[in-house]
Amino acid sequence: MAKKTNPLGSLISFIAWLTGVIVSLSVGFGLIYGTLGLPNWLGGNIGIPEAAGWIVVLTTLLGAILAIVNRFR
Repeated sequence: MAKKTNPLGSLISFIAWLTGVIVSLSVGFGLIYGTLGLPNWLGGNIGIPEAAGWIVVLTTLLGAILAIVNRFR
């Protein structure tokens, strides 16, 4: 039996997903450009925030691309 989809629920899920992507990218770029930082005990004084920012950005983009591909598959 086919599952009924609620258009409003789908819209809300998409908005939540998009918000998560935007926030993740904002945090990643904040780490890259030095607006945000990590505490010293997490490597904040040795250049780790920039690397962590790139990891966040790349994994967010990869996750978004995979989600879009999965949606239309």
